[in-house]
Amino acid sequence: MKIEIKESFIKNFNKSPFLFRSPGRVNMIGEHTDYNQGFVLPAAIDKETIVAISPNNTDRVRIYSYDMQEKHEFNLNNLERNDKNWTNYIMGVIQQFNYLKADIRGFDCVFGGNIPIGAGLSSSAALECALSFALNKIFALNLTKIDLVKLSQKAENEFVGVKCGIMDQFISVFGKKDSVLKLDCRDLSYEY
Repeated sequence: MKIEIKESFIKNFNKSPFLFRSPGRVNMIGEHTDYNQGFVLPAAIDKETIVAISPNNTDRVRIYSYDMQEKHEFNLNNLERNDKNWTNYIMGVIQQFNYLKADIRGFDCVFGGNIPIGAGLSSSAALECALSFALNKIFALNLTKIDLVKLSQKAENEFVGVKCGIMDQFISVFGKKDSVLKLDCRDLSYEY
C-alpha cells in the first residue's frame, strides 16, 4: 500500500513525498467508556492509513484520496464543511493547528489505506493522526504526541461533528506492535 500511495503522489504532484502512517485499532475492554472518562484497553492493528505529503509553498491544500479516487483543493484560510465527508477530517485537523497559531502552509497530499471505513476500526482517527503527525514534522512545529492526540480528537469533535472520545486517536498515535494499551481516559495515563 505504501508504494501505491507514493506512486500516486508522484503521478499527481510530480515530486517526491514524505510518508507517514497511523494504524487502526480494536478495543478489548471498555467500549463507549472513553467519552465517559473510564478505562479502555485498545490495541493497534495491522491495518493502516498512509499519508504522502510535501509542502507546496502556497496557501493552497491539494489532496487526493487514493481510495475514493477523488481530488479536492482549498485555501488554508477558507475551511468550510462540505458534502465530501473525507475532506472534513483534513480541514478539521488544519483548523486545530490554526487555533494553536501553528505556522501551517500549503501542502500536497495523497492518502489511502486498508482500514475498512465504517467497520469500527477507527479509519477516521488514523487519518487525523497520520495527517497531524505529518504536518507537525514537515513544518517543524514540535508538538508532543499528546498534543497531536488531543488536536486530532478536537478536529473530529468540533469540525466533523462526531462526539468521539479520545481512545481512537490515542491508540493511533501510541499503539505498539503486539501490545494492548491500558488507558485511563480521566488523566490519559497509560501502560502497555
